[in-house]
Amino acid sequence: MRPTTAVLVAGAVLSLTTAVVGAARLRQNARHQTERNEALVARNQLDWLAQMSTNADLAKLWAPEDMDVEEYMQLLKANQLICMLSLRDRLGFIRDGHLPFFASMVMSSDVCRRYWRRFGDLRAQEAEGDERAEHFTRVLDQAAKNHPQAQPAAA
Repeated sequence: MRPTTAVLVAGAVLSLTTAVVGAARLRQNARHQTERNEALVARNQLDWLAQMSTNADLAKLWAPEDMDVEEYMQLLKANQLICMLSLRDRLGFIRDGHLPFFASMVMSSDVCRRYWRRFGDLRAQEAEGDERAEHFTRVLDQAAKNHPQAQPAAA
């Protein structure tokens, strides 16, 4: 191979390598920006839930008409816990296969099961079209249904 051909080939390889590395970097930056956005939105939601679940006057403005404000505040605390678990899942902090364990732990709480009975269908509607959110919702729904106190009493 002549030296000029070798230089041209080396230049082309270097250019191609730079383009591939640059494209990978752009994808990584986009993914990280998405994660930062999700964390920011979740932080806003968690802050709102914290205020609503500790301030009866504020909760009274948002409580469903057929629900006692104190009960609503308790359910919002359960929602706060579920939202934190959801964020951990979305950001990849829950290892594959461990979500059912965490869901079972969450649903071992009576207030979380009460929250799920009342608002689980709403969460399923919110998750529609988002594969990860749909999976999260299905796993929590299954954990709620599998909890011993959710089973009908044997006759």
